[in-house]
Amino acid sequence: MLKIWSWNVNGLRASMNKGFLDTLLKGNPDLIGMQETKLQEGQIPTEILGLKDYSSYWSHAERKGYSGVCLLTKPVPLAVKYGFDVQRFDSEGRIIIAEYERFFLFVIYFPNGQMNDGRLQYKLEFYDRCLEEMQDYRRHGKAILVTGDYNTAHKPIDLARPKANENYSGFLPIERAWLDKIVEHGWVDTFRIFHPEPDQYSWWSYLGKARDKNVGWRIDYFFIDKEHLSIVKNAGIRQDIYGSDHCPVFVEIDV
Repeated sequence: MLKIWSWNVNGLRASMNKGFLDTLLKGNPDLIGMQETKLQEGQIPTEILGLKDYSSYWSHAERKGYSGVCLLTKPVPLAVKYGFDVQRFDSEGRIIIAEYERFFLFVIYFPNGQMNDGRLQYKLEFYDRCLEEMQDYRRHGKAILVTGDYNTAHKPIDLARPKANENYSGFLPIERAWLDKIVEHGWVDTFRIFHPEPDQYSWWSYLGKARDKNVGWRIDYFFIDKEHLSIVKNAGIRQDIYGSDHCPVFVEIDV
């Protein structure tokens, strides 16, 4: 059984100052994918590089203090790929794809479309390219887990105030339609297999004491191809863990 976490840390160095290492060691995931590390190569904390149980893999954005993803993993991957082979996506440090004996893990920080129409279009094009990659990897016959901060709440149950946000990026019909599309292609939201109940969120604004009031959004996911759904034995959200405006989400798989 492997326990896999995903966590948008909203700046790894900032999260380190809020107890990240203690959280990691106490939670003891076998793998953790992190998004929005906001690091360059020379800025990786030595405490992370010195973790004896984990190998680390990093994708950094060309722009300083922006984006970035990381994979910390106890089992050593067979191979690691950084990006989708599309420069305008890969230059933002959003993608790690790790291959293991029985599965692939995609760690992805999906774009945020709130800045302007250009960034919304970039987000939608990134989504489409990601689905192409997801579908292509199915040819290998291994399970495929696609995790990260998707930056979109799928259904009204996935955010506290759906009506108030239906005209804002993160809950636009055109963004939600892509999540509908991946479901139609046979990808399964692992969390909802185990948790059909409302009020389950993974991100809260820092404004207005949103987390204290649980006025949040569920925008962090683990999707798996339906052919390998049976390996997923548990999934959840660690709302008890602080250190970012997101909290970790997880799956447990039998491989």
